[in-house]
This record gives sequence, structure tokens and C-alpha cells, in this order.
Amino acid sequence: MTLQARKPVESGGTGGHWLAVRPRLILASAFMLFLELALIRWTGSNIVHLSYFTNFVLLGSFLGIGLGFLRVGRTTAQPYYSPVVLFGLVMVVLAFPVTVDRDTDGVLYWTSLSTVGPPAWISLPIVFCAAALVLMGPAELVGRCFPELPRLEAYRYDLIGSLTGIAVFTGLSFLSAPPVFWGILAAAAYAVLLVPRPRAAYIGLVAVPSLAVVGLLLAETLTAGALWSPYYKVTHRQFEQLGVPVTDISVNGIPHQQAVPAHARLQWEAQYGLPYERAAARPDDVLIIGAGSGTDVSIALSKGARHVDAVEIDPKLRELGGSTHPDKPYDDPRVTTHVTDGRAFLEQTDRSYDLILFALPDSLTLVSGASSLRLESYLFTEEAMRAARERLKPGGAFSMYNYYRESWLVDRLATTAQRAFGHAPCVDVVSTTGQQAVITAGATPEAQRCGAPWAGAAAGTPPPADDDRPFLYLKDRTIPSLYLVTLGLILAVSLLAVRVVAGPYRRMRPYADLFLLGVAFLLLETKSVTGFALLFGTTWVVNAIVFAGVLVAVLAAVEVTRRFRTPPLPVMYGVLFAGLLLAWLVPNAWLLSLPVPVRAVAAVIVAFLPIFAANVVFAKRFADTADATTSFGANLLGAMVGGCLEYLALVIGYQGLLVVAGVLYLGAFLLLPRRALA
Repeated sequence: MTLQARKPVESGGTGGHWLAVRPRLILASAFMLFLELALIRWTGSNIVHLSYFTNFVLLGSFLGIGLGFLRVGRTTAQPYYSPVVLFGLVMVVLAFPVTVDRDTDGVLYWTSLSTVGPPAWISLPIVFCAAALVLMGPAELVGRCFPELPRLEAYRYDLIGSLTGIAVFTGLSFLSAPPVFWGILAAAAYAVLLVPRPRAAYIGLVAVPSLAVVGLLLAETLTAGALWSPYYKVTHRQFEQLGVPVTDISVNGIPHQQAVPAHARLQWEAQYGLPYERAAARPDDVLIIGAGSGTDVSIALSKGARHVDAVEIDPKLRELGGSTHPDKPYDDPRVTTHVTDGRAFLEQTDRSYDLILFALPDSLTLVSGASSLRLESYLFTEEAMRAARERLKPGGAFSMYNYYRESWLVDRLATTAQRAFGHAPCVDVVSTTGQQAVITAGATPEAQRCGAPWAGAAAGTPPPADDDRPFLYLKDRTIPSLYLVTLGLILAVSLLAVRVVAGPYRRMRPYADLFLLGVAFLLLETKSVTGFALLFGTTWVVNAIVFAGVLVAVLAAVEVTRRFRTPPLPVMYGVLFAGLLLAWLVPNAWLLSLPVPVRAVAAVIVAFLPIFAANVVFAKRFADTADATTSFGANLLGAMVGGCLEYLALVIGYQGLLVVAGVLYLGAFLLLPRRALA
């Protein structure tokens, strides 16, 4: 570690701020991460495109954070632009919300019936650029603290602040707090962090926009009548249809579910009764995954079920089912509710069932931090159906139904069931319009009663999805052109923005290895998020724990580097490559076979060993850089590029991301300056 890395750079102290540098750095870092999470969550609830582009705002945030660090030293002006742009973004999103139709190709599937609002080519660039500008402000405030502290101490407080931001946002999610609380916290952070000089500019550019944001979000909270679950903005309306009470439930502006009495649902749509007709066994014990508003539970009870395990991932949908469903199925003593991920429940339960039902488990959103993983993606893999088969009693049956929209999708799922159960399932296409279908497979051929034999999959049907590539709706092994064009534009805009905001690229040239470290680390993080989602569920709690765990591993690497003499960089790179090899060799199937406590320990070791080693490498290299803010900014811009490369998983699978990360880490090692090698 150089003398410059060990001693604070004397660059003006606190810069005239009333708050000391360490608490200011923690607060600014916490605000930066909290604001990023809030923008991802809130914009996606109003612009439906972002329900399937959750990392779109993440990429804009990484760009803005990187630019904020690169701006340090180029200007002394306060980043008053950040609250102004945030106000503009909130106003535009509320004035022009977006819903889309169901005809999108590739991995994007929608269920709303009409297009309302600006097209994607207008709304997505606005959100991306606005997110970058909003996050650039807090990042600039964080970056200005770095020269006032030793490198690794500054990085340490930055990580502590980031963990605090995650904790605050997770707490608000647990409390189902509406967005007005996010706005209040953002306004308070701006008020504390931005220096109120000159006073007129502070009032006009900070106080007024911040209070306006709070006012707009308060108006949304009071008028929308929405429930804010950890996944969606949930709205509902009650009415009568043919004399029957009905509750329509929408999430993020998309029609999603209906709470309808069992007798009416069976009369209106035959698919709901077919699983009980196709299963040979009496449905005494039933497992329903995707219980939602309770209609499927009510039907199971009407069919004579003696016990129903109702699994629903979203607590607010379960809450609405309990309060609005006319049959009150969740009040029935025969029903046990489980608010958790369906695949995780299948892997962890020790109960057996006469009927396992996947009841339209269509999440309409992605796992935050993973580019293409939906909440229900791991339910539709061959491994998931094998897990369902193992939970059946002798003579039991598995069934699933939905509006599959494409005939090849029905054939793909039927083929998956055939492979998992070892024989052809019953396939009932109830309606060719929208491919409304029911697929039922008995534990044995005798456990199912088909109306007619399945003719088999049509030519060109894609193979079953698996746990490595759980992309049910992606027909071809490719990246859809929509993504390629969008990501290309993002990178082009980012290159231009870096040149305009941060100056010549040669400033970052000495830190090319740190740039590659950022690219590779984002891929490692994605692999960790998706891996833990498979092993423990795609719930928001698991997601928050994994992100916090990544930051804890990074913080541990920093503390070890600060306090102890660590091996030289070549040795640490060797440990990193060994960790990547271990993660490559350990199969998910083996981890899933372990008891949950043992699985947790093994998963942490496998996932976090390379993350820890990678961050010891980064900490040692970062401590020895000549320019803290430029080198850190280069690393953050690398993370943005890594967010774009996440989409390679659509082609090579999530396990393949480890190979890409390994190649990038090898490139970073080859770009190490000679003095760092020494």
C-alpha cells in the first residue's frame, strides 16, 4: 500500500459541509443505493415495459454513479440537478403511465389487453437517462468524500452505507410502505447532504422539487387505492357479473387475477375443473402453487379436498384473497397458507399429495437484479416437474393450466412433463384462441384419465427449459433483437456520456483492469442471485439477503485487506480462479439434495468464495491507485457493462456466466501494472 493510499489527501477537508466526512459518506452511500432500489421498484409499477426490464434502471443507475465519481475534481458546484431531474421523472411517469399488449415476441409476454401510453422507444430512453442523472448527484457526493480519507477506509464506509440503504428499503418493503415514504426519505437526504449555498438556488433547486416529489407521490398513494406488495403495485375493483360478485385484481397496471365463487368459475371456464377429471385419485391432499386470490383453493374444497396447502409468493395477493373472495376459502380450517416461492416449497416440504396444481403462476415481473429471471421461472423446468413427481402419493397426479398464447409453448410444457414423468401427459387445449390449455400427468400412466391421447409435440418445438436456462418463453437459443438493439443504444449513450461529463477517456486508461473487474463482478453477482433464487426461492426476502450478503463479503474483503498482510495479487488471482472452478464444478442438483441448513452453508461457500477473493483483488489494487475517484468510477462503469452481458445467460445459461467472468478476470490480471504485480 502506497503512502498516498495510507494518508488522506488534503483537498479542502469537508468542503464547507456541516457534517463530518465519515457520517456524510455513510449517509450519501445509503441514499444512493436506497434511491436506486426505489427507482427500480417505482418506475416498474407505472411503466409496464420496466416490469421486464428491471435491470434497465439498474444500468442507468450504474452509469450515473460512475459518471458521478468521474465528475469529482472537475467541478465544485453542488449537484442540485439531481432533485430537479427526479421531480421531472416522477411527473412524467405519473402523467404518462404505460401498459402494453400481449403480442410481444421473445422472452416478453404481457397479459394486458390494450396499449396505453408512450411507446417503449420513448419511455425507456427517458427513464434510462433520467435514472443516470438522478443517481449521478448522490454519487458525486459520495465521490467527494473519497479524497478526504484513506482509500480502503473510504470504501469501507461506502459499503456500510450501502448495507444501510438495503436495510432501510427492505424494512419499508416489509411494512408495505407506499412510495410517498420513499419520497420523504429522499427529500430528507437531499436536505441534509446538499450544502444550502447560495440560499436561493438551494430553495429553488432542492427544497421545492423535493417537496413536489413528496406531493406527487402522496397524491398517487391517496388516489390509486393501491396496495404495495414487495413485488407490485396491486389495485382491485369489485363488481357483479351475471349476478355473481367478482373482484378484478391488477398488478403494475396489468389485469392479473379474479376472485370469483367456485361454482361460477367452473361454469364459466371448463379448464378449472379438468385437473380433477383427469386425475384418477380422489383429491384428499392438494397442493396449489399460485393460490393468489383464492379461487383455485375454493374449487379444490368444492371438489372434496380434505386438506389444501395454498402457496402464494405475494403477501398482498394472499391478503386480498382473504378479504375479498366471496367463498372465504382461506378461512376454511382445511386450508394452510404458505407465503413463499413455489419451487422452494416443493424442494423443502416433506408432505405428499394426491394432486399438485400449478394454478396460473404467472408473476408478470422479474427477479430484481437478474436480467431475465421471472419469479416463476424455476417452476417450469424439467427439474421442477421431477420435484413435483417426487411429492405425489402413489396414484397421485400433477396438473397445470394457463393461457399459453402459443401452441409451441403448450407442446414444450407437455414435453417437459413427459420427460419428468416418463410417459405422455393428458393435454387438453380448451380454447385455440390464446391457447388455453390444461396439462395433467399422473405418477403412473394409470393415475391419469385422458380424454384423448396426446398427439405429441409438433416439429420445431424447443426442448424443455432447465434450471440453468429457465427461460420458458424464449423459443430460440438467442438474445432477442429487442434486447440487442436496446443494449447497443445503452452502450453508445454511455460512451458519449462518459466523454461529455468526465472528459477524455485517457483518464481511465491506467485503470482498464479495474474496469474489467467491475464487468466480471456484476456477472458473479448475477450468478449468486439466480443461484440462491433456485436454492431458496425467488422471494424478495431471499433477494435482499443475497444482495446484503454480497456487500458483507465485499466488506469482509476490505477489512481483511486493511488489517492484515494479504498474499500478493498473483496469489489472490489464483484463489479467485480456484473459487470460480469450484462454483463451476458443484452442480445445483447436488446442492438441492442437501438438507436446508447444510445447503445454506454449502451455497454460501460456493457462491461467496470467488466474490471474497475478487474483492480482495480489487481492494489491493484500488488502494494502490493514483486517482481514487477515477479508478472507482471506471470500476462502476465496468459493472454497467456487466449488466449488459448478463443477457448472455439467454444463450449460454447462468453457469456459462462463470466462464465469461473467468475470461474477464484473466484479462484484468494481464492488464495489471508491473508495480502491482511486484
